[in-house]
Amino acid sequence: MALDPIAYQPYTDPDDFIREVTDRIWVDRDIQHIYDNYEPDSVVHVALGTITSRAEVIEGSTLRMADSAAHPGGMPGQAEDVVWEARGTDGFLSSHLVFRGEDRLVDGRWHRLNLHSVANCLYRRGRMVEEWIARDGLARALQTGQDPDEAARSLHFRGYSGSWLRPAPQDVLAEGDSGPRPDDYRDECQLVLELIEQVWNQRNFAALSSLIVRDVFLHSSGAATYIRPRGYQDETLRLLLAFPTAHFEVRDIQTNYHPRYAGLRISVLWKMTGSYDGRPVYGPTTNQDVDLLGVSQFLVQEGRVVRERRIFDEIALRAQINQTRGDGGEVGPANIYFV
Repeated sequence: MALDPIAYQPYTDPDDFIREVTDRIWVDRDIQHIYDNYEPDSVVHVALGTITSRAEVIEGSTLRMADSAAHPGGMPGQAEDVVWEARGTDGFLSSHLVFRGEDRLVDGRWHRLNLHSVANCLYRRGRMVEEWIARDGLARALQTGQDPDEAARSLHFRGYSGSWLRPAPQDVLAEGDSGPRPDDYRDECQLVLELIEQVWNQRNFAALSSLIVRDVFLHSSGAATYIRPRGYQDETLRLLLAFPTAHFEVRDIQTNYHPRYAGLRISVLWKMTGSYDGRPVYGPTTNQDVDLLGVSQFLVQEGRVVRERRIFDEIALRAQINQTRGDGGEVGPANIYFV
């Protein structure tokens, strides 16, 4: 079913829409455009919880822009990938991977920051309805010389509401959190879902041999890159060290093929839940569940995964754990879009 141009006008397609609208807001600094771009009751899920108003997005965007202006070494972000897929005839779901580099002066020393974030955006008739944002908070802390524990103590976990608290979709290939989806690239989607279920959930790392290539790249938290199946295993196990019973829910999936981005990419919105009862990686264990939002973009070629970009916020995860332990910051930034 063809996508009605009303979904992305006045641009040529959803890819063009996402890149141009983002530049208009963040490069041209047209914050006013958010009024036209977001529905008044738009919902945004970030690492510290759920935002339920356009006003908070506008305030948070103003804070982020002002913070960037206060550090003259900053550069505008740039789209590294846009994985979009139709949602009905008048909407689309995009997974917008953004790279931002900046030189930041901290305590008299210049630090080079290379930061990635991803925004999964559900648009209807050219207006934002719901959004899921993952940022690599650990990379920012490490690259500015900040202790991750100290960074987390300044944050307050608000908590989630709305769709993020509903049960995971029963058949994400048919319908995810964003609604019914086209049945595109079913075999490749099943490959990625099998990777998540067999390797992430069942811990069957032997299954990797049929799912990924030998020369796989995994770009993950802390701006760290891992190579080959052994590196993929090690980074996946690193997170499980603190949460040995963790389970990964797939909340949404979308596909897009374009030579500009090296072919077929599959974006997966996932939620990790599990008790913090493993090794005390994030301070004393709590034996209480955490709720981690993450996005992975997979590049699939010739029936195998050749690259994954996995983004989640370990600083916000620490803040959530601190709160369940009772030693978190009761008062953090009021605006969680800014963090």
